[in-house]
Amino acid sequence: MARKEITVKLTQKRERLQMYLDREKYMLSPDGVQSYGIGAGSGSRNVQRYNTDLADVQKMIHQLEEEIEELEAQAEGQRPRKTFGVVPVDW
Repeated sequence: MARKEITVKLTQKRERLQMYLDREKYMLSPDGVQSYGIGAGSGSRNVQRYNTDLADVQKMIHQLEEEIEELEAQAEGQRPRKTFGVVPVDW
């Protein structure tokens, strides 16, 4: 991947990361929870929920942080991480 491509991708991913961080901050604030009330009097019920699942937002933040680290390493000339597996065999 060319250095210019890496720079563009890094910029895009950092912008996305900032949006997710802003979303997480909003969700954790008192304004981030929606409340619904049903009924009146002693038999009333209230429900609170998030528009988006907080766990999904946090998972995406973690994923974007990892992708940014890999792109930064590529921009510095390091090779991308490679994984391999070892399968033990009993002879």
